[in-house]
Amino acid sequence: MSRELLMLADALAREKNVEREIVFQALESALASATKKRFSEEVDVRVSIDRESGDYESFRRWQVVPDGELEDHDLQIILTEARKQISDIEIGEFIEEELEPIEFGRIGAQAAKQVILQRIREAEREQILKDFLERGEVIINGTVKRLERGDVIVESGKIEARLPRDQMIPKENLRPGDRVRAYMLRIERTQRGPQIILSRTAPEFIMKLFELEVPEIEQGMLIIKSAARDPGVRAKIAVFTADRRIDPIGTCVGVRGSRVQAVTHELAGERVDIVLWSEDPAEFVIGALAPANVSSIVVDEERHAMDVVVDEAELAVAIGRGGQNVRLASELTGWQINIMTADESAEKTEVERQKLRESFMEKLDVDGEVADILIDEGFSTLEEVAYVPVAEMMEIEAFDEETVNELRNRARNALLTAAIAQEEKLETTSQDLLDLEGMDRDLAVKLADAKVFTRDDLADLGVDELIDIAGLDEERAKDLIMKARAHWFASEEQAEAGGAADGR
Repeated sequence: MSRELLMLADALAREKNVEREIVFQALESALASATKKRFSEEVDVRVSIDRESGDYESFRRWQVVPDGELEDHDLQIILTEARKQISDIEIGEFIEEELEPIEFGRIGAQAAKQVILQRIREAEREQILKDFLERGEVIINGTVKRLERGDVIVESGKIEARLPRDQMIPKENLRPGDRVRAYMLRIERTQRGPQIILSRTAPEFIMKLFELEVPEIEQGMLIIKSAARDPGVRAKIAVFTADRRIDPIGTCVGVRGSRVQAVTHELAGERVDIVLWSEDPAEFVIGALAPANVSSIVVDEERHAMDVVVDEAELAVAIGRGGQNVRLASELTGWQINIMTADESAEKTEVERQKLRESFMEKLDVDGEVADILIDEGFSTLEEVAYVPVAEMMEIEAFDEETVNELRNRARNALLTAAIAQEEKLETTSQDLLDLEGMDRDLAVKLADAKVFTRDDLADLGVDELIDIAGLDEERAKDLIMKARAHWFASEEQAEAGGAADGR
């Protein structure tokens, strides 16, 4: 029988083009499954086949669990009892009892065959996927094989992948037999084995399509830095080259637009704006807002935002239909972009100046004239007044040395008073909120002003509420709330796991 096992393993390995080890593991599973049928209760059986001789042994086993945590006598043993048999055994290991091996020929042949074929099918799928991934391909060219609940199953050679409905270009109608090209978004592990998930809407798809059309990208002479898409309608890509001989935009467009048209055709007519990437964020944003012309731009590093001023006639173009142009430009550059006219910009500047003026007058106890001088000289915070080098402040004609020193002292005292007030506000804030990833003291103070003192208080807020309270962008507000709620989901999972254990 041992010789027959070895011959069977070799034959199946050759026939199914899988590793011999996979076949042995499948045979062990089949033998273990058949052995379990000897018992009326649920048992854990391990079968070990000698790869050289074909001899095999069978064991019933119990997993070692901590004392007091025994849930199933048939499958587990507590640590104290296990150490009576093996003194150095640890939690998670197994106590085994050898069983009399069953004859392979007496196994329910059909059951054994099913287990073996299932394991081999899984191994084949894993091997096919492994071979595909090793080729480094991320674009799949295939044929629509069938539709499943709105999703499209794409067949490419021996690979079968899923294109979910939400990853298809809107209004795209794919039918069985259609040729389709898509980007490999991720690999999902399912009960039936690994599943490739495709996308035709991911920004990476358009970047890869340009790579296929533009040899200079593949050769490393040209780089696509980022992409943003409104699938099927419009897209923007940012390109860069360090080679001055190459026109990056013209290279991507191609002769008579051939290259960009090929990409547009693949993406159901999606218009593509090609933007020159720049290290200078303001310059990058100006390019990303094309075809609108920008009059001026103000960068706010702290909020990672830009106020972009355009002429009244350019406003509609800059914003785009339904806000499309500014939204895509924002996604492409990673900056929050606020479009406004010159009048709106002047009004905003005046409002901000008035707020700063009032703040200086109150915190420094000075009149409007002194506050205006500070603002006109470029001071925008108390910190700057307090800690800018004395020599720089002495250059202000309207101030003498005594005035400069007095202003610096008042600014430092105001900052100290504010810091003490902050600490007092945070006395009622729980440590779990202060320790939350993404939280800082300024934000915690704003939350305390709104009577948000604990992690659960924050978790109870809606995204809009948090934005109103703290002036955060939507992405950061969502992220903070999800992190604040994380312990709720963890508790629910533990409760479900506990309930399932009780049910056993």
